[in-house]
Amino acid sequence: MGSPDQPSAERGRRHRRVGAVLAVLVLAGLVAFALSQLGLRRIWHALITASPGWIALALVLMGLSLLMRSLSWHQTLRAALPTTHIAWAPVVRATMIGVMASAVFPGRIGEPTRVVVLARRLEGPNRRLLPVVAGTVFSQTLINLVALGVLAAVTFSSVPLLRGHPAGIALALGVPLIGCALVVAGPRILAFAQRARWKRLSLAASLLARLLALARRGLVVFARPRLGLSAVSLQLLAWALQWLACYMVLLALGLQSKAGLVSAAAVLLAVNVSAILPPTPSNLGVFQAACLVVLAAYEVGAGQALAYGIILQAVEVLTALALGTPALLREGLTWRDIRSAEAAGGTAGSEVLPP
Repeated sequence: MGSPDQPSAERGRRHRRVGAVLAVLVLAGLVAFALSQLGLRRIWHALITASPGWIALALVLMGLSLLMRSLSWHQTLRAALPTTHIAWAPVVRATMIGVMASAVFPGRIGEPTRVVVLARRLEGPNRRLLPVVAGTVFSQTLINLVALGVLAAVTFSSVPLLRGHPAGIALALGVPLIGCALVVAGPRILAFAQRARWKRLSLAASLLARLLALARRGLVVFARPRLGLSAVSLQLLAWALQWLACYMVLLALGLQSKAGLVSAAAVLLAVNVSAILPPTPSNLGVFQAACLVVLAAYEVGAGQALAYGIILQAVEVLTALALGTPALLREGLTWRDIRSAEAAGGTAGSEVLPP
């Protein structure tokens, strides 16, 4: 006999499908309108005349960037779980699967996906491992904020559009910073809640405090100089390689006379800030709009700027699929498994994926 919650769950899935279809139709309409206004001929000419050699080099650099990110995560995991054997290969595969999940599905599901994929490969109870592994991902977010700060400093010093108007990017960067503050200050906040007279609030605060304590273990890498320096260096190297990949696409379109390394930094900053809460798979549409706005500040034509956004996103997505698909097959997982883990969410996700 079916559960009474099944009809409502089925209705929820239908509503989500209808919403997704409507969103795709609206996006397609907006894209068609934008292309008609910008001129298909100019965009098509820029795409077909792009140098394939520079694009191939961008693909290589993007792949190396993902590899450096996985190596950085491995160092962070070693610091957080010193008594647990952590092989390098599963960490790389989990990273690639996470990146591919973010490239294919809407929302930022790549981070929780890689946490769940890796946790199932480690020895120990998932209730203990998942918060710790999630904490290591959080520590990488802190390093990413440093990299975004460097890109912002370069951008604000050169892009007329953003000079003197940093409020938008500051607000976007404030979202992860608030999350950082909550993790750091969380135990003190929850200590007050644990002493509350309302029993449910006290029990919930106690549970959150235990999970938060485990998550904070992921930050221990910053207290271990050898592993910490290695993790930070590798993560920043990954950003540098991605920065160069953005510049390679500029070279592919012959835009180096108008836009150089500084503009590539501005593009990288813009697309990452716009992807904090991506409304579409791989932030499609918003990604190109970010490139268009930034390159317009360097007097790059709309057609070439849009072609740049299309090629750069194609480089990112193709790299994610080329590295993520073999990793998914090697882990013995399917797309259905990833979607099941996404639907289950959090700790339950580790119980959805097959061992």
